[in-house]
Amino acid sequence: MITVLAVHFTVAAVAPFLFRAWGRNAFYALAAVPGMSFLWLLLQYGAVYSDAGAVSEVFPWISGLKIEFAFRLDALAWVMSLLVLGVGCLVLVYCARYFKKKDPDLGGFGSQLLAFAGAMFGLVVADDLLLMFIFWELTTVLSYLLIGFARTRLAARRSALQALMVTTAGGLAMLVGLVMLGFSAGTYRISAILEQAPALVTGPSGATVAAAVVLILVGAITKSALVPFHFWLPGAMAAPTPVSAYLHAAAMVKAGVYLVARLAPGFAEISYWPPIVLGLGLATMLVGGYRALRQTDIKLILAYGTVSQLGFLIMVVGLGTPDAALAALAMLLAHGLFKATLFLVVGIIDHQSGTRDVRKLSGVFSSSRALGIVAGIGAASMAGVPLLAGFVAKESVLEAFVREASDGGPWSLALLVGIVLGSVLTFAYSARFMWGAFAVKPGVDRTPFRAVRPSFLAAPAILSVLSIAYGVWPAPVDSWVQPYAALFAATGPDAGTPGAQAGHLALWHGYTPALALTAVTFGLGLVMHFGRNLVARAQDRVPGWIDGDRAYQNTIGALDDAAVWVTGRTQRGSLYYYLAVILTVAFVLPLTALVAANKPLPEGLYFIDPNSPLQLVAGAGIVIGALAAVKANKRFLAVLMVSVTGYGVALMFALQGAPDLALTQMLVETIILVAFVLAMRSLPAELRDRTGGKYRVVRVIIGLAFGTTMVFAAIYAMGARVATPVSLEFPRLAYEGGGGLNIVNVTLVDIRAWDTFGEISVLALAATGVASLIFVRGRGDRIRVSSIIADGTVGRHTGVDPGSRDAAALAISRKFAASTRDAWIVAGRTLAPERRSIIFEVVTRLIFHSLIVFSLYLLLAGHNFPGGGFAGGLTAGLALAIRYLAGGRFELREATPISAGTLLGIGLATAAASGVVPLLLGGQVFQSAIIELWLPVFGDIKFVTSTIFDIGVYIVVVGLVLDVLRSLGAEIDEHFEDQETAPAEEQEPLGVPAETTAKGKA
Repeated sequence: MITVLAVHFTVAAVAPFLFRAWGRNAFYALAAVPGMSFLWLLLQYGAVYSDAGAVSEVFPWISGLKIEFAFRLDALAWVMSLLVLGVGCLVLVYCARYFKKKDPDLGGFGSQLLAFAGAMFGLVVADDLLLMFIFWELTTVLSYLLIGFARTRLAARRSALQALMVTTAGGLAMLVGLVMLGFSAGTYRISAILEQAPALVTGPSGATVAAAVVLILVGAITKSALVPFHFWLPGAMAAPTPVSAYLHAAAMVKAGVYLVARLAPGFAEISYWPPIVLGLGLATMLVGGYRALRQTDIKLILAYGTVSQLGFLIMVVGLGTPDAALAALAMLLAHGLFKATLFLVVGIIDHQSGTRDVRKLSGVFSSSRALGIVAGIGAASMAGVPLLAGFVAKESVLEAFVREASDGGPWSLALLVGIVLGSVLTFAYSARFMWGAFAVKPGVDRTPFRAVRPSFLAAPAILSVLSIAYGVWPAPVDSWVQPYAALFAATGPDAGTPGAQAGHLALWHGYTPALALTAVTFGLGLVMHFGRNLVARAQDRVPGWIDGDRAYQNTIGALDDAAVWVTGRTQRGSLYYYLAVILTVAFVLPLTALVAANKPLPEGLYFIDPNSPLQLVAGAGIVIGALAAVKANKRFLAVLMVSVTGYGVALMFALQGAPDLALTQMLVETIILVAFVLAMRSLPAELRDRTGGKYRVVRVIIGLAFGTTMVFAAIYAMGARVATPVSLEFPRLAYEGGGGLNIVNVTLVDIRAWDTFGEISVLALAATGVASLIFVRGRGDRIRVSSIIADGTVGRHTGVDPGSRDAAALAISRKFAASTRDAWIVAGRTLAPERRSIIFEVVTRLIFHSLIVFSLYLLLAGHNFPGGGFAGGLTAGLALAIRYLAGGRFELREATPISAGTLLGIGLATAAASGVVPLLLGGQVFQSAIIELWLPVFGDIKFVTSTIFDIGVYIVVVGLVLDVLRSLGAEIDEHFEDQETAPAEEQEPLGVPAETTAKGKA
């Protein structure tokens, strides 16, 4: 199963390249993936339906949270996978003739559709609650992208966003329920939870379990578009028809049905289950059927019909009896076959005629009889006509509810009556679909209709043939669904007997009450169809205020209005106001808690550590730097004083025996200082817009109160510890598990590698954000083209565009280099004389290589001594900063021929590979291995594989610093040069905002 998923997602990743090479025919290659997976699924039949009853695969993931890559293929998952993989294959084949030959967006569409097939398969075979939720949300995101495929159309974007918001809201409620259920059960394995379900429901945590199941059902009813969330599914018809045929007939909307079917054997007896599952299911069946009769778009007829059928399926699968379970899976397969057929037929009609309006379509059957026959089979199966899959499945449903009505009370009888009424509506809208799509309409011109190629008709034709085969010979399907039905206790005289056999699927059960109800359904359905004008007039008299979509829009509008009101009163554009609110809340709440606790101060307090009197000096420096930063009237002086406080904190770390923290703090402060100084070149030198004196007292009070509160909060927090600190185990874990003596570094790259990976990901995002603010069209990895022709050899070595002014300047500088073979610090000659420092260049020549070597030492020695990838990367970044300051932007380009974006990508990929490779070798994610070997000259070597992760950190940090230097350094340099060379009337005063200059000109 893990292999099937890996193949789906891997091919999805390379799908855009296939479409570039083969065009729309690449859909055939994509169809081979679910096609081969379907064949693999058939080969698993013997194992799934053996005495074991399932095929399981488990791979450890996050053992501390009891999360695993756990997959289980049982009868229910096998039947669902038939639809997911089989229909997915046919839909992809259909796409190869549905779309235009040269649609540039097909690569992304095909990739998303194939990835959706993989995510849906992962959802149905997942045996871990949280793993299932991951695939659940993957289907939500991919459906959003697929529905919004026509992103230039407002309706598509709106419908995609609506579907995303509704299903995501339900998914969040479902996540809470999954966590509650897993916590109550002590495991997140779905199979294990269902085994202990009776004890969970009746045990001490029964109320929690019931609430959890209700929250999970919220996710199911939003995903399967039940009332009152049914409106998003018809809106999703803005998607291309293949998406509707797959997601909204055979896959995504079935996820809620599958989830109810998965939980029903264990939790159908919960008191909240019947009103939610049966009540909402019946309401949805009736509402969807009623709305389908009002539609004039044949695709919307099917959409509302799907809503109705989903309510029907949810109601049947949630009844909780063996007969209903048998009927539910039978209906699930039948619905997937006939509804996918009809959606694909709609796509052909729209493709060949250019319209889906029943008021414009006329005589299509005579233009394409084969298409009409295929559509007729699908519609007849949907209506429950004999000899087809829909008839067999619906007969079994009626049998189950007739038996329930005979054994139950008025509620069971009401359900049976509701199902009959819903079936009448189903027959009526099935007839409306066939009449609207293929009949000859009086007074309407025949619709021009191009001939349908056999390759285009193949997919719906295959599905219609399967509907016939299923109806005529239902025995195979019966054998597929019986193991699931056996999970339910029997009703009637055998009530409470586990594993009792349900009925059987058959084409003919004799003259039964179910058959009589079917005859009533056909008769009333025909009356409604032939009296469709009367029905339409009656529907027109119904008030229009009953509209789920309108309620959704009003709700979203009210939320938008409330957000605007709140934003207008809180986002006032005042930094002082924001800080005042944040700091006031940050000290009022802790201070209130401290006062309410009324506890004495911990014993053993002292103001200065007697063993380290230098702390007083460091503390005094921090205070002086902070006060000087507040009083400074120059930007550079303020930033410098802030850095003084940072260096004081680094000294504190060093005095407290934390050399790693001290080293990192010092390097970070230095890099930040360089970044600030570079950025401030485009700002006015003076701090003129300071807050007025009337707020000075308030600011002082807030600052002192916040600082004092945090001091006492820290004192009380340190004195309140009663448990043994977890950090006491870190030395042993670092040496025995991580193979290193430096606790800090081993913690970062081994013990808490997930945290570090998240942090370097944030660093990459931050660097990208900075670059996107500075570079509008790219990261500026190539220095911009000008008009002067230069030596073309420059471009090959430096990435500078040949034929540019910059290339000419750099080529001239190379001629004066001390060593033309390996020239460096040559770009200083391109700087203006007043900006050039020969002493600085000489110093850079002396220390650059030493800093680079020292950074590598910190990287490699950090596992046992102070250092590590972060400190090493910062040191290398400082070396690049020095070289940039000495030679300018040309020299920075000379020093780093690799772009910052490439470095960030390589660093993240290296760190990710160090986590994935152990998993592929049978270990855990980010698991380290200790390799001891002997090498000539070097002797005994002890290599820990977490060093590879540290190398990734090193590269990411270097990429981050390089991005900052190129964004805040080289790009601003170029801007200044453009200002200097521009005509006088076009120049803007440096350090003055552009808007100010514009006002002056005005």
